[in-house]
Amino acid sequence: MAIDDGPRFAFGTLTVLPVRVRRWDRTAGRAGMLCAPLVGLALGLTAAALGGPLLLGGNPLLAAVATVAVPAALTRGLHLDGLADTADGLGSGKPAADALRIMKQSDIGPFGVLTLVLVLLAQVAALARLYASGWPEAATAIAVAALTGRTAMTLACRDGVPAAREDGLGRTVAGTVPPRTAWLLAALTTLAAAAVGALFGPYAAAHYALATALALTASELLLRRCRSRLHGVTGDVFGALCETAVTAVLVVLGVW
Repeated sequence: MAIDDGPRFAFGTLTVLPVRVRRWDRTAGRAGMLCAPLVGLALGLTAAALGGPLLLGGNPLLAAVATVAVPAALTRGLHLDGLADTADGLGSGKPAADALRIMKQSDIGPFGVLTLVLVLLAQVAALARLYASGWPEAATAIAVAALTGRTAMTLACRDGVPAAREDGLGRTVAGTVPPRTAWLLAALTTLAAAAVGALFGPYAAAHYALATALALTASELLLRRCRSRLHGVTGDVFGALCETAVTAVLVVLGVW
């Protein structure tokens, strides 16, 4: 496998960037999902850079909306769509096969719409408060949130977590990452968040580390629910895990 197959898989699968995925197998999938946090970091930094200029006009709310819109645009709404589909599947209360069928439909049901609206409102509200404190705080928060969200996806690819379907992204990447590697990456993400938070003081370092740890815990609880109800993960589930972690980081940093 070429050394760039992992980044190609990650950026070509998780963003709309014109990156050609040359290999679509489990070996490339493992390398790609190990690179997923880098995708999150790139998206977060881009969102912070593009949202910041709107703050110059003195409008934190508009800057927050723009910041949330950037990752959505650069992923073609992929993770948000996965969140809505997962909410519809889990909310249906139907057996796994029927829930998976609901998730694969092109339309969005009431559970999906409600979840999508509430999550986007939470992200915008949290970011607006952070922007009110200044651009550095908001930029750092969105970068850490995006990084944590993609780390949650990598954790969900660890060995022992099965795919719910026989096709799709879930089948390609599920169970490909060694558990020790996945948890080590989670620990490194938490440490990185603490290090960045330390730029704002000792309390902020602990705050950022706590936000990351709570976000990964929230996504892990959702993963367990999906394993119980759907018997595994799908591409939609990965999107739901990502958005759950992103939202949790922003809420913890923006509200507490």
